[in-house]
Amino acid sequence: MNDRERPVPVPPVSPALVALLAEAAQAPPGWSAGVTGQSRLDGDLLLDETELATLHEGLRRSFGPSVDLAALRAGLDLDALEALTVADVERLLPAEDAR
Repeated sequence: MNDRERPVPVPPVSPALVALLAEAAQAPPGWSAGVTGQSRLDGDLLLDETELATLHEGLRRSFGPSVDLAALRAGLDLDALEALTVADVERLLPAEDAR
């Protein structure tokens, strides 16, 4: 890194979303500390189809029917599904709940 390159700060993930991810994953205490916007749902958080369905339902329960993770995932090919991140899910949230 030189003087012109500064690290880009990573914004924190919505605490409500982190809580829903932990609930869906049935995660142990402390698991949430490693969740960032760049965390991939599949590759990093290792969420399976059942956990993704639980996350989908939690998102709709908490934020309303317009937050449709299933519809987002349905439009993706395998590579895009594997690359889907927490930040991608966070973009589904209503603006006031995104942060």
